[in-house]
Amino acid sequence: MSNLLVNTRDQLFVLFEQLDIEKLFESEKYADFSKDVVLMIQNEAEKLALNVLMPIYAEGDREGCTFKDGKVSVPASFHNAFKKYVEAGWLCPVESPDVGGQGMPIVVATAGTEAAFAANFPLLMYPGLTHGAARLIEKFGTEEQKNKYMYNMYAGTWTGTMCLTEPGAGSDVGALKTTAKRLPDGTFAITGTKIFISCGDHDLTENIVHTVLARIEGNPPGTAGISIFLVPKYRVNDEGSLGEFNDVRTGNIEHKMGIKASATCTLNFGDDGKCIGELLGKERQGMRIMFHMMNEARLEVGMQSLGHATAAYEHAVHYAKERIQSIPVWEMKNPDAKAVPIIQHPDIRRKLLWMKAYVEGIRAMNYFTAYCMDLESVSKTEQEREKWHGLIELLIPVCKAYSSEKAFLVCSAAIDIYGGYGYCSEYPVEQYLRDCKIASIYEGTNGIQCLDLVGRKLGQRKGMDVMNLLGETSATIAKTKEIGGLKQYAVHLEEAQNAIIDLTMQFAQMGRSSGFMIPILNATPYLDIFGDVVIGHFLLQAAGIAYEKLQAIYTEKGIEDSKSKKRALIHENADVAFYEGKIAVAKFFAVDTLSSIKSRCEAIKRGERVPIEMADESFAY
Repeated sequence: MSNLLVNTRDQLFVLFEQLDIEKLFESEKYADFSKDVVLMIQNEAEKLALNVLMPIYAEGDREGCTFKDGKVSVPASFHNAFKKYVEAGWLCPVESPDVGGQGMPIVVATAGTEAAFAANFPLLMYPGLTHGAARLIEKFGTEEQKNKYMYNMYAGTWTGTMCLTEPGAGSDVGALKTTAKRLPDGTFAITGTKIFISCGDHDLTENIVHTVLARIEGNPPGTAGISIFLVPKYRVNDEGSLGEFNDVRTGNIEHKMGIKASATCTLNFGDDGKCIGELLGKERQGMRIMFHMMNEARLEVGMQSLGHATAAYEHAVHYAKERIQSIPVWEMKNPDAKAVPIIQHPDIRRKLLWMKAYVEGIRAMNYFTAYCMDLESVSKTEQEREKWHGLIELLIPVCKAYSSEKAFLVCSAAIDIYGGYGYCSEYPVEQYLRDCKIASIYEGTNGIQCLDLVGRKLGQRKGMDVMNLLGETSATIAKTKEIGGLKQYAVHLEEAQNAIIDLTMQFAQMGRSSGFMIPILNATPYLDIFGDVVIGHFLLQAAGIAYEKLQAIYTEKGIEDSKSKKRALIHENADVAFYEGKIAVAKFFAVDTLSSIKSRCEAIKRGERVPIEMADESFAY
């Protein structure tokens, strides 16, 4: 059912009918979980999102964060909501109970947080960054560092950040200038400036533990010479109490297009020469350590994008059912015709179905990627672990870049459904659009994700990861081609798959020749095509499952041969309506999007180099 945030029926469909995550519960690691437990978790997560997070979403945007006398304050309503979110166990749900977590499967936690992302993502950034930083301490910190920092962070008593970006070193992290000078006691004096630090300063907690990339004096340039340090806002005494201020000063907060209730800060370390940091892990392993959390961080951005898209879609559907305007086009000559809900107008219906396709397809892709993380952790053989890890590596840039690009378009379409009202803050969809945009920029811009896919991920393990993914899509094609009502749509997926295989092979050949610039130039449209094929696979896979479920219902009702009775049952039976929707959206996406992939691939294969060869001056003369 819909709750104006997320379709919970579709969530459960993906989890239990499409992915069959109950297989996880057969493992020793997740033996304490069951479908009933997951349903309880989902129910509690939904209530938290609806009752605590959503009511303060617009308020937080209007109030924003304030910066005064060097200190940052968050919206007043965020304090209680943050506390309740942490108390409910959502800061570290997948961690072991030994460190304060719930030992939850990643796919269950991913589904559980979708409603929260949809309800109030700016608030969730505070616990989200904290979790990422604490996770690094758990993985690479000493026992002393864990006792000193990690437990308080996992408990939400303190928060954390990730400090990478600098004024002259954005995506080029290796150009950073922040330095670390060795001190006699083994700690380091940190000096430098970081910008665009999400949740870099606030008044939610009494201390903030920054994970900071810096170069130890004398270490080599570039990323190879970077280390990572723990730099608390306030030093921590041996017995755990807070000590003196650690010379971490907030220079300003950014005034942004969206996520205004999340403080985006400039942080100055060591202006007075008194900023002390502790090395995390080993020297010159800063990038390797930081990248340890990148897969989950980028999946989280994909889920942030999905959260905005699903909320925008659910609101748009609700509005379209209630907004009465204009008579139907087929009643134009009827003087007695009355205006109808706009959902009855063809263009609105098409737009909503387009939105539904991306929302449901992205949900399945992101959940599947999270499920792969769980399957990797419970696999019994190295071969199985490599398979699931390879699929994660391949899909992560797609989850991040494709989800954020399409989610922004879904939010834009929601505004179109509302018309002029959608452009006004009276309704929430304009905020979803503004808050969503950042997802294509941070955690590695989408352009970088596209280069990662084309330049690194396609060729990993000699292409085995791509072959494993194609095994998944090929199985869907074969199965749905056996279903009469879906066969012609499965053919669209098959043609799309063949086209991208051919393009990928040509990219591989170009990579070994002077034409290597063509794959780089077309990395963005390639990822878009790649994502369409993946989404097409999940939508068609879901349609095949839905078809089987419908046949079982029709058989039970004894109406296998009656089209009129089947149609009537849609209005009486929620499951029938749901499954019919799954089939409809797959058919639409196959014709609307998959059918265009062959021509899009052919355009890239022509090797047009105009953007490269064009003179800089010709862009604006």
